[in-house]
Amino acid sequence: MAKSLFEKVWDAHAVRKLANGQTQLLIGTHLIHEVTSPQAFGMLRDLGLKVLMPHRTFATVDHIVPTDQLVEPFADPLADAMIKELRKNCQEFGITFFDRSTGKQGIVHIVGPEQGITQPGTTIACGDSHTSTHGAFGAIAFGIGTTQIRDVLATQTMALGKLKVRRINVDGKLRPGVYAKDVILHIIRTLGVNGGTGYAYEYAGSVFDRFSMEERMTVCNMSIEGGARVGYVNPDETTFKYLEGRPYSPKGQAWTQAVASWRSFASDPGCHYDDVVNIRAEDIAPTVTWGINPGQGISIEEKIPDPSAAQAVDEKASIEEALAYMKLKPGAPIKGTKIDVAFLGSCTNGRLSDFQEVAKYIKGKKVAPGVKAIAVPGSQGVAVLCESLGIDKVLREAGFEWRAAGCSMCLAMNPDKLVGDQLCASSSNRNFKGRQGSPTGRTLLMSPLMVAAAAVTGQVSDAREVFHVRDLPAAV
Repeated sequence: MAKSLFEKVWDAHAVRKLANGQTQLLIGTHLIHEVTSPQAFGMLRDLGLKVLMPHRTFATVDHIVPTDQLVEPFADPLADAMIKELRKNCQEFGITFFDRSTGKQGIVHIVGPEQGITQPGTTIACGDSHTSTHGAFGAIAFGIGTTQIRDVLATQTMALGKLKVRRINVDGKLRPGVYAKDVILHIIRTLGVNGGTGYAYEYAGSVFDRFSMEERMTVCNMSIEGGARVGYVNPDETTFKYLEGRPYSPKGQAWTQAVASWRSFASDPGCHYDDVVNIRAEDIAPTVTWGINPGQGISIEEKIPDPSAAQAVDEKASIEEALAYMKLKPGAPIKGTKIDVAFLGSCTNGRLSDFQEVAKYIKGKKVAPGVKAIAVPGSQGVAVLCESLGIDKVLREAGFEWRAAGCSMCLAMNPDKLVGDQLCASSSNRNFKGRQGSPTGRTLLMSPLMVAAAAVTGQVSDAREVFHVRDLPAAV
């Protein structure tokens, strides 16, 4: 019988069906960081348990690390305590830790793929909601809580209810200046922030066939923002080419065997989907959020919604709440909205290709007066690549601060925070109230090039106009 990748991976990792209807699922790869793991290790000690399969767990530090302080101890005593605790736990339980001294440290969802730890046909869990990123490789990858982290450490399994599968086809050709970030913001806007509840999203179509692995990761990363627990792309030659030769990828004959196995996990033609959504690439424009959840987005050419035009009472109240917090006027164009901060980075858009695209267009331009602009590579590996290509120099000359690797201003569990009601043009993934460190700080999500356009103009702008993108080949 024809099966989807989700069904194949699920069946391959199912240990047994539990009395409550859930499945005990083997977790092939477990990723941990400093924020959600300390309590789980504490529970293991309380129960007198060891980590069952330490070779399947990999750790890094990302959320709390300062991006402008390279020496320890950290100024924040809690952050300093957290990195020390992670070091202790990894040493005691025999877990591989990509510490800051290794040259491999960075955001967990960037480190896993670049090290070749993230591989097709497996299950991946991490105590972080954006674990869906790893689904770009043809894996079932999902975020878990601290108690589940304990379960995975102790048993290498966890209990999970089986998801439905929605296939989202994006076909056609993206217009110049439209990127993977715009694709996922458009999908979330179309289906809603709760549209994926109970689903795994399978992304497909000619656009995804052409996407690089980094672009696929950007889309899968924000699946959780659309309510889906999992988002994935079927593995193909692009996947295998990316993984070949990476530190944890199979070598020699094992590589040949692995590719054959990985290929077999792709969804079969004619398999069943619980729902299918079709989107035309030409209908997607550069997209900017205006509200307080990622579904509240519009194209750069549209106006901010007017609550009086809302069809439902709940929708009207939601728009009114968002506009009051964001201090935006209904019916006004989003283009021209003044910004205070521009942030390039995060597990959504902190990879080499993101910085390459910005550097290509921003060279010779300057950040507008009064705008604080920071660029934060997602890993030490990304930083080295950017610096070897002179990308850091281009960004510095434009007026961006070039920082060390970390989560930075995406969620601000570190010194990189908004102040007061500053408005930030951000390449990150969430625009919730207070997300970027200030209880009144405001966030507009957009693609990296749109962040760059806002940085150099001092206001939300159409990157296609600012950088004459129509005159250059599109980066698909």
